[in-house]
Amino acid sequence: MQALNVLGQALVPCSYDPLTGFFRDGCCTTDAQDSGSHVVCAKVTAAFLAFSKSRGNDLTTPRPDYRFPGLKPGDRWCLCALRWKEAYEAGVAPPVVLASTHQKVLAFVELEALQSLAL
Repeated sequence: MQALNVLGQALVPCSYDPLTGFFRDGCCTTDAQDSGSHVVCAKVTAAFLAFSKSRGNDLTTPRPDYRFPGLKPGDRWCLCALRWKEAYEAGVAPPVVLASTHQKVLAFVELEALQSLAL
């Protein structure tokens, strides 16, 4: 079954460098194992990275055991749907790549919110 983005089209890869995705395949694909719903392809910002760290999720420190390189502003990364929503409500959500954002996010976030920060 082909994964679809929020535009109803085939999901486009988010990033190969750094290699993102729950499955580390470059795409924001998901399944039942992905309890965090890592489905939002975002271009992270310094403000978002600081916000995420303040919420207990440090995305800047490398974690080789999880094949996680650590992020810097400008990197594209598949974010958890609820973390992006929380950041949106706090006014610090990073921009979104709609073509690379899995449609599953629409269970958590309105399309209009994603479109308001679309790249």
